[in-house]
Order: sequence, then C-alpha cells, then structure tokens
Amino acid sequence: MKAVRPGKLKRQEDQASFVSWRFALLCGCIFIALMGLLGRVAYLQVINPDRLVREGDARSLRTQPILTSRGMISDRAGRPLAVSVPVNAIWADPKEVNERGGITLDSRWKALADALEMPLDKMAARINANPKGRFVYLARQVNPAMADYIHKLKLPGIFLKQESRRYYPAGQVTAHIIGVTNIDGQGIEGVEKSFDRWLTGQPGERTVRKDRFGRVIEDISSVDSQAAHNLALSIDERLQALVYRELNNAVAFNKAESGTAVLVDVNTGEVLAMANSPSYNPNNLTNTPKETMRNRAITDIFEPGSTVKPMVVMTALQHNVVKENSVLNTLPYFVNGHQIKDVARYSELSITGILQKSSNVGVSKLALAMPSSALVETYSHFGLGKATNLGLVGESSGMYPKKQRWSDIERATFSFGYGLMVTPLQLARVYATIGSLGIYRPLSITKVDPPVPGERVFPEPIVRTVVHMMESVALPGGGGTKAAIKGYRIAIKTGTAKKVGPDGRYVDKYIAYTAGVAPASNPRFALVVVINDPQAGKYYGGAVSAPIFGAIMGGVLRTMNVEPDALPTGDKNELVNNKKEGSGGRS
Repeated sequence: MKAVRPGKLKRQEDQASFVSWRFALLCGCIFIALMGLLGRVAYLQVINPDRLVREGDARSLRTQPILTSRGMISDRAGRPLAVSVPVNAIWADPKEVNERGGITLDSRWKALADALEMPLDKMAARINANPKGRFVYLARQVNPAMADYIHKLKLPGIFLKQESRRYYPAGQVTAHIIGVTNIDGQGIEGVEKSFDRWLTGQPGERTVRKDRFGRVIEDISSVDSQAAHNLALSIDERLQALVYRELNNAVAFNKAESGTAVLVDVNTGEVLAMANSPSYNPNNLTNTPKETMRNRAITDIFEPGSTVKPMVVMTALQHNVVKENSVLNTLPYFVNGHQIKDVARYSELSITGILQKSSNVGVSKLALAMPSSALVETYSHFGLGKATNLGLVGESSGMYPKKQRWSDIERATFSFGYGLMVTPLQLARVYATIGSLGIYRPLSITKVDPPVPGERVFPEPIVRTVVHMMESVALPGGGGTKAAIKGYRIAIKTGTAKKVGPDGRYVDKYIAYTAGVAPASNPRFALVVVINDPQAGKYYGGAVSAPIFGAIMGGVLRTMNVEPDALPTGDKNELVNNKKEGSGGRS
C-alpha cells in the first residue's frame, strides 16, 4: 500500500476548506436575501399594507351603479304624461377588442355596424381612438329588440348597459309644459327641468371584485338606491288636448305666427291647460328648432290692450268716480296734444257700454278722473308686473312702469293697456282673480289639495257687477259675439294690440286676444287666448281669437259637465244703454 504524499493531503484539505467556506457564504447570502424578503413582506403586509391593497383593489374592484328610474309625470287624474322606458346602451372595451383579434371583416362586425347604422371604418376608428381604453359608447338608448340582436352576435369586447329613455304619451299636446330630458336623463326643458331634483332618485351602487376575465367573483358591498318621486300636475289631459287642437287649428286657419292659450281653475289657481302652437315632438327632437321649444305662455310678453279695461271700470266704481248707471260722453278728445278716439264713434256710452264697445275714450276719462296711483295699485293687486312663480324655468315677469310722476297721456294710454307688458300666464291670473270675484290665488302647475284660501284684493260686489257688465261683450252689439256659447253665460273682453319691434317701435303687425271667465253666473274657469300676427286678413280679437275662446270654453264646460246658465232672452237687452253715432265697434 502506497503512502499518501503530504502535499497532496494539503491540497485536498485546502480544497475542502474552500468548498465549505463558499457553501457557507452562499448560505449566508441566501439567508440574508430571505431575511430581506421576509422583512419586505412583513413591511408590506403588516407595517404598510395600504399601498398594496390599493393597487390590488384598483385591478380587481369595480363599482357598478344601481340605477333608479326617473319619476313619472302624470296629469291630475293619474294619466301618464312622461314615463321612463328601459333601453340599452352599446359600449365597447377597446383593450379587450384588440387583445381578442380586433375588428375584422367578420360578418358579425359588419352586422353590428349595420345595426348601429354606422360605417364599419367609423366604428373601428371610434373604438381604436384609445386602444388601451376600457370604455367607449357606440350607441345610446337602443331599443330592447335591437339590443338583444347585438347581444346574440357575441362579439368580443362589445357589451350592453341598461339605461332608460323618457317617453311622452301625449307628444306635441303637452310638449311645452312637460319639456324633455337629455340623453343622460337630466331635465333640460319644462317641468322636466323645473322639477328635476324631485323626479330624480338617488342611484345606488354595488362594489364587486372581478377576475381577469371580468367575471364577478365576490360581492364587497352595496348601497341601496333611493326611488324617485312621481309628480302629479294640475293639468287635465282631456282639456289640454282640447285646447291644443282648437288652438292649432286656429293658428293654421289665421296663418298666424303662433298662438297660446291658458286655462285656469278660478277656485284653486290650478293651471288645467297650457298650449302653444306650433309645438314639437318631444319623442323625436331631430331637426327641431330651438325657437319652437319655447313656452310662449311664460316667456313672451305683449301689451295687454283692452283686456285690462274691466280693471279700470272696477277701480272707477271703487273710487266713486262713476256709478253703475252712469253715462259718459265718449266723443273723441285731446290729451296733451294727442287725440283719444275709438274705432267706432259713439256720442255717449253707459259704463257697461264702455266695456261692450271697448271704448278707449271711456276708460281714459275714467282713469283721468282718478289719482294716478289708483290704477297702478289695482293692476298690481291683480298680479300684473309680478311673476306667477309657477315653478317653470324661464318665466318672464313682464314689464311694469315704476313712475313717480305720470303725464295725462300716459295715464290715458295706461287705461287701455299700453305702457306695460304681460305674459299670457299673467293675464290668465288676472282673469282667474276676476273669476273668483276678487280673491287672488297663486297659480299652480301641480295638483293642489286642499285648495288655497287666497287673499281678497278687491271688493266682491264691485267685481261681480263688472263681471255682469262683461257679459255684454259676447251679446249682440258687443265685440266678442263670436265667442258666445249656446246655453252658457260668459264674461269676456277682447283686445287687439300692435306688436313692438326689436327697436322698441310699433310695427304693422298685431296680436289678437280674448280673455274671460265662465260660466258667468258662478265662474269656474278663466281662459286666455292669444293669436300672434294673424296673416289671413283679419286681426281684431273679436274676429280672430274670440271664436277660439268660444270653441275651447264650450268644450271645457261640456267636458266638465257644467250646468248651462244662459240668461232668458228678455234679460239680455237690459245690460247696455248706448247712443251710437258710427258703425259697430271692434276691439
């Protein structure tokens, strides 16, 4: 047996020592790295876990809205005027679309483009505008049948989202009252805008965790939605349809620029109907001019003309300037160098005759016999110069003079409706106050229950007397005979005024209006009809707006089953005592 050399043993020992040292170093490094990792894990998991949790949640947690339907708008009897119907939005996840092959010439992509009525290249451009994005709308408010068809195409990255669309069953008939919402369900016109917060519920939300394929794997939390409120309007859909139909026909027949009518319940102040013509289709706003969407009943202002004359007579009786049976000289005369005259020449008229013949001379003499503040106060008590606060956005308060000193000519013209401007709704409030025999009530577009007591602003006996005088306007010899309704007594006043141009000067265009209450024996309804710029040859209120008043009010009285109250024939001739010099008057 050979002996091992000492040198060789030394080398083996050195080699073993080096291996042991290297192994120890490796183990030490591994231990240090492991401790570092453990320390890092401890730091992230125990000491400061929030950032990691946030990053994880950002990748997997999703908040899904729990939608709530917009409240229904109905008429006073519960008939729906605005409802929300379920529809779908079509949206794309651009990142998923591109990760799963992108948009190809596959027939399914072509079918989607055809269904959305969008060229395929345009659809591709919309999706690829942000290739790494996770959401882009392709179409909104798609009907359920179309949504179901698109769902069955099973295209990668194309999804449906439930939403709602507003539908208006009455269409054009109630368009200006109800208004519309935008594509996101926010009110932008009419009641939809004015009562938007009331009609909008509070959406809930559901927090979920999703996996990498978008599947829900855990429900984290949820917040329940709060249901929206429904809204019952004062409008009666039957009466609204009647008013709109008659008004629309009249605007076409008279070749007028527009027309407006407002019907009010005098005992409650509720607006039962408010119509404008031309109207628009709220279910399809394509190519609808913004001008057509304006609710002229609350935005447009005009000089009320002869419709204020009943208030002049009331004020004169209140101040004992005249008696019921007084007779005035109504020949033309001059005030501050300006001649005051009537369309027809009468040497004298009774107080009733002044209203029947719509005498500017008569009412101006009454106004000049009173303090200048008297008529201003009466007009104000009946609501002129004040917004109705109906709650509709965009309402004008009109234009009302605030003078310290009045010239005689200003006082004279003020008595026949010049020098101030009102909306049709304000004028309807005036006549509702007349119809309630001097009780002023705020107007309401929502159903009133119980009725508002109101505030007395004028003595009942005087108002009742003047209402009786106003009946003469629709009787033979009056300017509003075309408004007469068989079987019913009506108290009305017709009027005609020149329009004011953009420069503040009068232009050769006219506004014809008729305002009144019925039945005159116990008024229940006040109605104002305004026809703007009739072009068919006639423009006087008695010829243009009076027939519409009769058609509408007659329909209202019959629809509401109001008992006829017509005067016996023998009583009708006792209302007027006039001496005529010229031809029959017009107003």
